[in-house]
Amino acid sequence: MHDTEHINNAIAAHGRWKARLRQAIEAGKSEWKADSVRPDNLCEFGKWLNCCSPAEKATERWSKIRALHAEFHQEAARILALALAGRKSEAEAAIALGSHFSKTSADLT
Repeated sequence: MHDTEHINNAIAAHGRWKARLRQAIEAGKSEWKADSVRPDNLCEFGKWLNCCSPAEKATERWSKIRALHAEFHQEAARILALALAGRKSEAEAAIALGSHFSKTSADLT
């Protein structure tokens, strides 16, 4: 798979996560647990990102993408935890346009 395909697949996958989070907020439940969402190296993009060459990993661009990707997972896990705890209004605020999650997601994309 080419880099462009990995990136496009990652954007699509993370878009699906936004939808899953919204569903979890609405329903108050999810098949996912926050602890399984938090690690940034288990999704396909995270696996691909961590398999980059040492030269690529030494770049500022890679470091920035890695940090944003990790932050995306941290925020997604936090929002999911709020949703599963029944803290709907807090979860909605945390995913809303202008939120830290929204900004991190946009920056990562």
